[in-house]
Amino acid sequence: MRDFAHSISTDARLSRAPDPQLERLLRRVVAIGLALVLLFPLARGQIPWLGWAPLWLVGMPLAAWWALHRFRLPQWPVRRDVAGRRRNRPQARRRARMPRTPWLRAA
Repeated sequence: MRDFAHSISTDARLSRAPDPQLERLLRRVVAIGLALVLLFPLARGQIPWLGWAPLWLVGMPLAAWWALHRFRLPQWPVRRDVAGRRRNRPQARRRARMPRTPWLRAA
């Protein structure tokens, strides 16, 4: 039983790397779509049978490329001074609700 679980985790680790041919193809499609949108005004507008062209020429290939990488977000550098700024205080409590008086209402 333990070998079966080990083989699943090994297979999962091996399958994390995206297919290099598919990644190369998606990079080219994104680059070509971006070039089309930047160079040709027709590619920036609506096409009756396709819809909004930049979505299909750039947005959808970028989404496919992101999905190929399993929706991982880029790792931004984390500054230590900002990350370590949390205070060790108890959580704030709500104040008791004040009773409403008729003369404090808005006009």
